[in-house]
This record gives sequence, C-alpha cells and structure tokens, in this order.
Amino acid sequence: MHDLIIIGAGPAGLTAALYAGRFKLDTLIFEKMSAGGQILLSPTIENYPGFPEGVSTFDLMDKFKQQVEDSGLNIKDQEVLGVVPDGKFYQVKTQEGVFKTKALVIASGAQPKKLGVEGEDKLTGRGVSYCGTCDGPLFKDKDIVVVGGGDRAIEDALFLTGYAKSVYLIHRRNEFRAAQILVTKAQENPKIRFVLGSVVEGINGENKVEAVRVKNVKTLQSSEIKCQGVFIFVGIIPNTAFIKNILETDEFGFIITDQAMHASKEGIFACGDCVSKSLYQVVNACGEGAVAVDSAHKYLLKL
Repeated sequence: MHDLIIIGAGPAGLTAALYAGRFKLDTLIFEKMSAGGQILLSPTIENYPGFPEGVSTFDLMDKFKQQVEDSGLNIKDQEVLGVVPDGKFYQVKTQEGVFKTKALVIASGAQPKKLGVEGEDKLTGRGVSYCGTCDGPLFKDKDIVVVGGGDRAIEDALFLTGYAKSVYLIHRRNEFRAAQILVTKAQENPKIRFVLGSVVEGINGENKVEAVRVKNVKTLQSSEIKCQGVFIFVGIIPNTAFIKNILETDEFGFIITDQAMHASKEGIFACGDCVSKSLYQVVNACGEGAVAVDSAHKYLLKL
C-alpha cells in the first residue's frame, strides 16, 4: 500500500512529485512516455518566470526530473490502464501489475487534437505532423503549411522558418488567440504567409503530402496550396480515458476540480493539462501540481 500515486510526469506531475518527496510520502510516479510531457514538443519556453531570454524546454524539464530524483523518488516507465476504487483506497492498473494507494494525483496531460479531414490519418508520418521540433529538419527548403491560431501554432511556425522555404499559416479566424508578441514576430517574418478566415478541407497526396485544400469561411470558395508538409496545432485532447467512468469531467473529457485540485472522488486530485480550466501553461501547471499534493498530504493526515 502506497501513500500516493502520481499519474504523469509532465510539469504538473514532476512538481507534484517534488512536493511529495519533500513531504516524505511513500510515492509512485508513472509516466507512459518521457518525463516532461507534451511541452517537450516545443523547443523553448519564452514566458517561464526567471528566464528573460527564454529557456530550452528539454533543459528545464531535465532539471525538474533531477530535483524529483534528488528528493528520493523515481519515475516508472509504465502506462496506467485503469483505476479501480477499493473501499477508501484505489487500485491502479498498469501493464506490469496492480498497485494499491491511499491517494491519487492525476497529471496525465493531453495530446494534440486532429483536424479530422480527409487524408490526415493516411498521411500522418508522411508529411502530416503534430510536432515542429520533431519533424522540422525533414522539411529543409520545402513549402509547408501550419494550421492553428494559438501560441503553439505561432511558435512552431516561427521555428519552422529555420528550415522551410515558406510557411503558410492557416487560421479559421482573422484574429489570433496567441500572445501578441508572437503574432508580431510572425508578421515580421518574410517566410510566413497568412491564410486567414480559412479552414483546411482535406490533405492531398498518395504516398506523401502534395497539397492542402482550403476553404474561405466567408466566400466558401475553395483553393489548393501546394506543399510538402502540414503541421497541425488546433488544440488538445485530455488523456483521461482511463478514469472516464470514475471522475466528473467536462464535455471534452477534462477533469473538473475545485481550487484545491480535489476531483469528484475523495482521495483523488488532478492538475495540469488534463484539468478543465481557462489557461494551459507550464507555469500554472506547476502551481496546480504543488496544490494537488498539498491537498493530498492534508487528506492523508486525516486518514
């Protein structure tokens, strides 16, 4: 029987683990991929306090991980398949066994959302990508398309100009959700061409991306942009399927919590990108991780 199990080792989960270590809780941490979470898909973080010039995402997450390990905890590379209530406690199922815990912190994060258009699934890995950092070097001197209007889309569009010959930025609105400083940088970059008020109807190509079909949302006129790559950044989907029938979530599957990060079941807390909220940033994910474990610690003391 463990005091606490933390599911996920992104910024929220790693911060939660750091606080769990400081509270000397008997803690397990499960992460199905690499410690750091989906933020590793971005090369740098420009708005994390204390780094006015920006900071390498990998370097920052590596320091997070080191702090956790220095506190005496280790991260297990296992995917959580399900959570089952067991009286006042919980059983956590992974591919390697079942682990019993008094409390849970869910920091399972999210994954990129798909457009859901013709050709997307077929050409994923053949020119369709959801990670500029991962695949940008493959498109040196190529024409590419970036879809989206948030920080991630603009950041990756700017990053990709370091490789691509041209970057078409497609967004369904005429205004961006991204921070104005990023939008201004994109507007000043001669490689970026804006295709606003438009949506992608489909992605063409037999064995690799050859073009995208675009429709103007006002005129309804369709056109085609020749390209060799399509990078999609249109939001995130929470990794919460494994607790779908246990916790209350919003209509999109994000976990609903109170200000102390309590979920709808006693003894379960949630933080980070899997939580329903208005802002998805590393800085508030870290704060939520600290609050979640503080709440878990108080809960354990009562037990």
